[in-house]
Amino acid sequence: MLQSSDILKKVRELEIKSKRLTNHLFTGEYHTAFKGRGMAFKEVREYQAGDDVRFIEWNVSARMGHTYSKLFEEERELSVYLLVDMSASSLFGTFRQTKKDLITEICAVLAFSAISNNDKAGLIFFSEKVEKYIPAKKGRDHVLYMVRELLSFKPHSAQTDIVKALQFLNNTSRHKSIVFILSDFADAGYREILRVAAKRHDVIGVQVYDKRDQELPQVGLIQVKDAETGKTKWLNTNDTYTRHLYNQQFHKILDDAKTTFRSAGADLIQVATGQDYVKALQEFFIRRA
Repeated sequence: MLQSSDILKKVRELEIKSKRLTNHLFTGEYHTAFKGRGMAFKEVREYQAGDDVRFIEWNVSARMGHTYSKLFEEERELSVYLLVDMSASSLFGTFRQTKKDLITEICAVLAFSAISNNDKAGLIFFSEKVEKYIPAKKGRDHVLYMVRELLSFKPHSAQTDIVKALQFLNNTSRHKSIVFILSDFADAGYREILRVAAKRHDVIGVQVYDKRDQELPQVGLIQVKDAETGKTKWLNTNDTYTRHLYNQQFHKILDDAKTTFRSAGADLIQVATGQDYVKALQEFFIRRA
């Protein structure tokens, strides 16, 4: 367990790393990937060829004796919500970091990207219930608070229920928001509520996994424990069919998430622990732009 001094040190490290990535890699890409709520009135100017006649400002035109048009600009300010899976399976990791470590780093980068673009950032921790809600706000101090919570918060439950998290989001956030759901998505039955959320918000899933989720090591007979249910069972890892079933289950979780997000009209990024998540995010931003 991290001590207070270790948490503060880690927060500072994540701030430096996230700001460097935001300033040097994601400049402009975050902005163009996510559009504002609409167009806001900016000013009035003399009518020019090609201007939309629907935007002629008749009162000003009559007063000035010339035709004037209204100019609009993109209304940038958005709320970015990070829905973070805090279930026990996120603590698993065998390659450089745990899934929770990876999620924390990605969240820090996304939150700093949001506030650097004058957007708000908020956080929802969930397991089989909503564990903690931090409303979206602007500012460095707010994001640092979010990062501290990401590093130190201890959930009350070990299990996962994505439906509960999305229901809470839909009931809490009335305005269109950017919503990142960060989880291994080892859950089922959330397709319909995701579709509802994706109609109201711009929803992006970030599915994290560990390479050991994919393949069992050949180390003979071992006892494995389900981190979320606590159930244990013996596996013969030298058995070819056992390893095949394990690998098949892994691919089913990845494929189910792809299918579910696609059918809901939402995006999905898949990234492994130890993988270059910066490249994955950058490619996503460019694709969206």
